[in-house]
Amino acid sequence: MKKFILEGRINEYAMRDQNRHVPWTSDEIAETAARIRDEGAAILHFHARTVDGKPLNTFEAYEEVITKVRAKSDILILPTLGFISNDSDAKARIDTVVKLAGTPGCKPDIAPIDTGTANLEIYDRNTKQVSFVERVYQNTTDSLLHYARELKRVNVKPKMVSWSVGFTRRALMLMEMAIIDEPGYMLFHLTDGQVITGHPATVEGLKAHLAFLPADRNIEWTVNALGGNLFAMTDTIARLGGHMAIGIGDYPYPELSHPTNEELIRETVKVIKATGREMATPDDVREMLRLS
Repeated sequence: MKKFILEGRINEYAMRDQNRHVPWTSDEIAETAARIRDEGAAILHFHARTVDGKPLNTFEAYEEVITKVRAKSDILILPTLGFISNDSDAKARIDTVVKLAGTPGCKPDIAPIDTGTANLEIYDRNTKQVSFVERVYQNTTDSLLHYARELKRVNVKPKMVSWSVGFTRRALMLMEMAIIDEPGYMLFHLTDGQVITGHPATVEGLKAHLAFLPADRNIEWTVNALGGNLFAMTDTIARLGGHMAIGIGDYPYPELSHPTNEELIRETVKVIKATGREMATPDDVREMLRLS
């Protein structure tokens, strides 16, 4: 059996009202990174945050976090590109990663490309009310081509993020154009709870993605669940041959008594190993994904 790549999604944009353990500061992120690495994670995905939890999308913030993480751990670095964008600044979302790639000691190992545009409304089924009705996560095809070409130029591996089948087809287009090289690394971004844009965080939602993954492409696929319990799907994902991207940034996990990231990773690893698969180390991931 091939080794299992486990990515920790430690904070995203989560606040602490539902799980008090979400790391925000650079020191908290670095300490969390070392702990999840000790428990079996090979990749760290994070968002730089202020001391009160606001997004902090600056080069300096990411430089500080990466420097501190690498002083404590050999975990692979996968920062975000940023969040909501409009027509005037969409292409600029890649600039921080490109600048980091040219900064000694701060080059990311992987960077995400969401291969399509998504409505990000919040729907409350209890009240039947919709909020954030004009919020759009915009990724024009022109911007995606730019992101992919820039990541290839600076030798940072893209993680193709698919919210639905159309996103997957667009990611495959980038691979067919030879802008993204094999082996591909694709994240199926399931959504649940009040976020209704992606496939639901169920086995059926995942399998709907997998049905459109071509057998003639060398692609390692992984899964996360924004707003949903991905841990409950661990056994299925492991047996289907996939990988996971899990953390309290995506979901507070009340089912596990609101754990820390390292506690969640520890419990996830137990389930993975019970299926007979072993955890990939950062060096294993470098070989599997042919990271530079």
